Amino acid sequence: MAEAATGTVTIVHVPAPGRAPFEAAVPFTPGLSVAGALRASGLAARHPEIDLATARCGVWGKARAADAPLSPGDRVEVYRPLTADPKASRSQRAKKRAAAK
Repeated sequence: MAEAATGTVTIVHVPAPGRAPFEAAVPFTPGLSVAGALRASGLAARHPEIDLATARCGVWGKARAADAPLSPGDRVEVYRPLTADPKASRSQRAKKRAAAK
């Protein structure tokens, strides 16, 4: 019989630049998903502004769906919504550089 994996999964969220990050260790259980780990972490209680049903998440910097399975030692990151369009920001920086030349 296979032995059950043990360990923890870390949940991380930075609410805004300069604010203290949220970090919680959740005990790993076989079959644990991203959504299950988020529920177990207490993130929703500390940050009620986050809708866990629609929040974008990743594991070690790679986007993952809420039903994605986790492994012991995984780091689940909850991403903030973008405040600016990356393409528009890049275009504005290029225009500033061109004007400065």
